[in-house]
Amino acid sequence: MGMWVGRGRKARVCYGFDDIALVPGSVTVNPDEVDIAWELCGQRFEIPIIAAAMDGVVDATFAVEMGRQGGIAVLNLEGIQTRYADPDEVLDRIVSASHEEATRLVQSIYGAPIKEELIHKRITEIKKGGGRAVVSSIPQRAYRFAHLAQEAGADIFVVQSTVTTARHIATRYEPLDFRRLKRELAIPLIVGNCVTYEASLELMQTGVDALLIGVGPGAACTSREVLGLGVPQVTATADAAAARDFHLKQTGRYVPIITDGGMTSGGDICKAFAAGADAVMIGSAFARAKEAPGRGYHWGMATPHQNLPRGTRIHVGVVGTLEQILFGPAFTDDGTMNLIGALRTCMGSVGARTIREMQLTEMIIAPAIKTEGKIFQKAQRVGRGK
Repeated sequence: MGMWVGRGRKARVCYGFDDIALVPGSVTVNPDEVDIAWELCGQRFEIPIIAAAMDGVVDATFAVEMGRQGGIAVLNLEGIQTRYADPDEVLDRIVSASHEEATRLVQSIYGAPIKEELIHKRITEIKKGGGRAVVSSIPQRAYRFAHLAQEAGADIFVVQSTVTTARHIATRYEPLDFRRLKRELAIPLIVGNCVTYEASLELMQTGVDALLIGVGPGAACTSREVLGLGVPQVTATADAAAARDFHLKQTGRYVPIITDGGMTSGGDICKAFAAGADAVMIGSAFARAKEAPGRGYHWGMATPHQNLPRGTRIHVGVVGTLEQILFGPAFTDDGTMNLIGALRTCMGSVGARTIREMQLTEMIIAPAIKTEGKIFQKAQRVGRGK
């Protein structure tokens, strides 16, 4: 399998969202009657979209609102929310800084120590607001923070880094043992990020409860440019889904996979589910919500596992409320709003009544899908982004 790229070297062809299209089904379903819910360890979530652990996206207020809408949001335990008692004041300083000042300012801001009492406080704020408290850390702090979070009442813990494997070789520090961490936790454990069949299967065998899939595709991720790492998301999701299904046959245990990054529109999200995802994680789309920590500022921030200085700003622009982004009504024509409406309509069009049926949707390789016959649409800037 693969194509020759040189003498004795082959490379596999992989596909991203722009390379494929979904084929309408021979039976269609009323979009209002499809079931888009997903489950993790018996917990049911009405919408299969997770807000990423970005400082410019998730604070306690946003997490509560995301829960009210039926989804979950991941709070970064190593960001400004746990370093500063008044994170809004810090955000104001970052937003008002010039481009030249921003890098130095962010470096100094993230040099402040993480305060364990703030971890407890933020989780308590989310729980008091009626939301599910989902929090994350990098592997180096996972043991300590996972137990702190569980004691504070967290519902789910996430361990996230640029590339995650079940086997990590290191002599200067003790690698994180996912089996041990899972045994010691009474709450679900989500781990990421990975992109291959082998890595996904080995991580599932450690007992983790869900996997984050994606290296390199995120709007704020520089893994491809800096490290040369990355696999297009359709292929990465399909490979991980194959590992999930094999693991299910082997053990009878279903481990959901969550496609993380690379999705800018409802169409991309639909393709992620068709490739095999159980849920998706997005960040920049929510950074444009009025409920995001920036409260309407035109910015977003990198996630802990991305190869950017912590807090690096991404220009995203304000779109509207979280409810409008998820459920509409849309007042843009580029697919960045009413994401749930897009998913429901697509599932109805391909004849999928559930997410599991959506995973069986026929896909075709169609690299011209975004440009074919679009000359007038492009000229009028309709449905092409602004």
